[in-house]
Amino acid sequence: MRITPKTPEVRVPKLVGLMAMDARVAAEARGVLLAAPDRPDFHRTVVDYVVRQYPLPGVEIPRGAVVTVWFDFGEGEGGGGAGVREPRIPNPSGGGLQRELDEPGDPYAVAGFSAP
Repeated sequence: MRITPKTPEVRVPKLVGLMAMDARVAAEARGVLLAAPDRPDFHRTVVDYVVRQYPLPGVEIPRGAVVTVWFDFGEGEGGGGAGVREPRIPNPSGGGLQRELDEPGDPYAVAGFSAP
């Protein structure tokens, strides 16, 4: 744990991308408090990742001030990972290589023989 000198102002650490427990440790080391409005049980949260924070990293704030972190994206912020994949119209035509080949028929017709 990093101990900062006892100055009246501290710089906000970058917390986005950290797990909850790592964010708490980083905040404590810098001398700031954390609040998480979307996690009432924040003190027990361990493996959720911080997706945004306020104030932004690098801003100087008074020692002991509160930094707010969120673990879920807000409305319209692009949460949801890869998103929903839905088929687009027109659908791709079926067949692939099958379209390029003739339909199977008499296996001997190709070699010039007739079926017995």
